[in-house]
Amino acid sequence: MSRALFGPRAARTTARTWLVLVYAFLFLPIIALVVYSFNDSPVPGVWEGFTFKWYAALARDREIIAGLWLSMKIAFFTACGSVVLGTLAAFTLNKYQRFRGRTLFSGMVNAPLVMPEVIVGLSLLLMLVSLQRLTGFPERGAFTIWLGHVLLGMAYATVVVQARLQELNPQLEEAAMDLGARPAQVFRLVTLPMITQSMLSAWLLTFTISLDDVVLSAFLSGPGSTTMPLVIFSRARLGLNPTVNAVATVIIVLVSIGVIAASYLIARAERERTRAMAAARREE
Repeated sequence: MSRALFGPRAARTTARTWLVLVYAFLFLPIIALVVYSFNDSPVPGVWEGFTFKWYAALARDREIIAGLWLSMKIAFFTACGSVVLGTLAAFTLNKYQRFRGRTLFSGMVNAPLVMPEVIVGLSLLLMLVSLQRLTGFPERGAFTIWLGHVLLGMAYATVVVQARLQELNPQLEEAAMDLGARPAQVFRLVTLPMITQSMLSAWLLTFTISLDDVVLSAFLSGPGSTTMPLVIFSRARLGLNPTVNAVATVIIVLVSIGVIAASYLIARAERERTRAMAAARREE
């Protein structure tokens, strides 16, 4: 009896059950949100029929459309800036094990990961206000929101890219240098192609983090620079209507398309790299 309870088959069944429960916990609320975006009733939880009227109302809601467009622009440039800075930081931490100030540099890069966003947002606000009083720049708005999001996104991008760099075989770079390649050429021709997948993953991660950030945006926003999460948050205090479900569904569809496309590109690149390595081994 004990063997039947604790055998491999029971262990697999338990693991699958927990997996199903975890996925249900994660995705059932999202599915419910998408379903009720087509609900004819304005009352949440009361189904009165299928309709597209909330999407039509969304198309006429200039505040949400403007907030969504601003959030998409900030998230795009945040992801690009975070990946560039995060890659440089990860490369520095991985390739140069000893230099003066390395511990301080590593701590400053990773600090946003462990510090509450309220503290980060407040400190940035105080710094930017002081800087504005001295120089008149920058005005609080989309640019200051971008600065805060890049600060946070760079930390995540550094972790993702650094993990990939630590897995690389250093003999490949050494061989390229032995063949006469300069350090910049080694990075561009050898290292960069091997970390492209991690950079793409970091881009998607930081894009998503920026897109739904509320705390930093609330501290760093100004007149005329209200992002979509701030619009939704302000409306939530007065009572949400299904238009919010509609815009959330649109975002879910866009993010899903991006993730699927990125996953396909990553898988194709990995297959091509595997075939190239296999062909190189056969030639040897």
